[in-house]
Amino acid sequence: MAADADNRQIWSLENSYWDYVKSADLERYRALWHDNFIGWPHVNSKPLRKTHVTDWITANQEKDIKLESYSIEPEALQVTGDIAVVHYRISMNWSAGKDTPAEAETIRIHHTWARTLGAWQIIGGMSAPVNSEGR
Repeated sequence: MAADADNRQIWSLENSYWDYVKSADLERYRALWHDNFIGWPHVNSKPLRKTHVTDWITANQEKDIKLESYSIEPEALQVTGDIAVVHYRISMNWSAGKDTPAEAETIRIHHTWARTLGAWQIIGGMSAPVNSEGR
């Protein structure tokens, strides 16, 4: 069924997103984003465009902060035609050098994907910290 294939592809792309963050593969990470992207990560004071989607990764690299591991907790995915909306929690472990213990972080993610010329790309999104109950 086409819907099942789209669902699998979107979740696969979300995992690729975090694999690219982990390996600091900026080129492949940037390719996931639509040219008309606009989104609002929780670490930014205002929305940003595609030209700035890798800023947080390079800032972490400059501080020797690296994503060590992650785990995605899917919450919802809706594909309607050539638009997909996905929501999940991600738990991450970050290290800041070999002598520093990994720091855990969990955030909520919303991405809107658009299928353009047969390929899915992120056209919108937001992230937010989880509340004290982990929600």
